[in-house]
Amino acid sequence: MQIHNLKRLHKNKKDRIVGRGGKHAKTSGRGGKGQTARAGNKRRPELRDIIKKLPKNRGYRFNSRKKALVLKREKLAKKGESYKEIRQRLGLKGKKIIVK
Repeated sequence: MQIHNLKRLHKNKKDRIVGRGGKHAKTSGRGGKGQTARAGNKRRPELRDIIKKLPKNRGYRFNSRKKALVLKREKLAKKGESYKEIRQRLGLKGKKIIVK
């Protein structure tokens, strides 16, 4: 019997093929060395740092909440009624009123 005539009972287990991209094996795309491979790796996204440096806009409200109440002149109680009186009569609190 010679070496080229020998055969195994079980076929060889295929080795991992590295560097072909996709979903083959661990770090097939050859990534994961350097800073990302070290313990305690916590790199912050740059955009977060930029956002943190911006000042806060306090009291910001969405434009959808700022819809004005449109009143017709016929619905006023008296001709020279002030906005304060209209708010008290209708029970409005801090809403913009437009009289047309």
